Amino acid sequence: MSKPADISTKRLISLAPDNWVKWVTQIPDVIVGEILNSEFQWLSRQSDVLIRVENPQYGKFLVINELQLRYKPEMPRRMRAYAALAEEKYNLPTYPVLINILKGTNTEIPTTYTSNVAGLKATQDYRVINLWEVDVNTVFETPLPSLIPFVPILKGGENEVIIREALQVLRADEQLNQLETVLAFFATFVIESALVQEIMRWDMAVLRESPWYQEILREGEARGRREELYSGIELALEIKFGTPGLDLMPMIYQITDLQRLKAIQQAIKTLNTVEELQRICE
Repeated sequence: MSKPADISTKRLISLAPDNWVKWVTQIPDVIVGEILNSEFQWLSRQSDVLIRVENPQYGKFLVINELQLRYKPEMPRRMRAYAALAEEKYNLPTYPVLINILKGTNTEIPTTYTSNVAGLKATQDYRVINLWEVDVNTVFETPLPSLIPFVPILKGGENEVIIREALQVLRADEQLNQLETVLAFFATFVIESALVQEIMRWDMAVLRESPWYQEILREGEARGRREELYSGIELALEIKFGTPGLDLMPMIYQITDLQRLKAIQQAIKTLNTVEELQRICE
């Protein structure tokens, strides 16, 4: 039976850091120095990896790698924070990269953070790489061993032949063979679990131990709970306020925090007007 894999971002990127940095920056003559400590005074991010690099044209700079299972609306602000903290700690300019693994919605993902307070502007650009848009052939041709476990969700990687090829690559390399669990996990998104089990030739209980699987499970449970709260809030609004109350639902659907939704559901019981509830929802 396969062992649980170390699938941290640092572990994946360290498999071939030179090719990784050339790929995420699209700078062919960049030279990798070292992977730096990404712990800052106020926060530490396991999915955030800093790499010090050098290039004849741009000199020394930091490449910030942030892998997200799915894009979240707060990522632009977070990318700005990481870039600023890294620059302050290491006194080097940054090249931030956001890598999104699974497609969430069809909404266009921004590549810039901006704010404007009383005419004072803040801007942070960053590169966005969506794995579902990356051609699977790139992984084998470059090569990019860090992306082999993600082959099933890459563009053109959703068939059994390609997945078997990726598995052979993993099993032929001592550094990569522990990443079978990750490959199996993403394979279940595109082919039947029974076929994944046949290809991998091991008990699918191993897959359920994967941190990726656990994160997806938690995400699904949270989504289900949100849907329950939305339904409960909608029913309560219709009963108490009628159509004017239901007019608040588009605003409420924008709220994803479970605690806020619970508070809104409770508030409906005691508030007397739609206007009072609207102030709580804003």
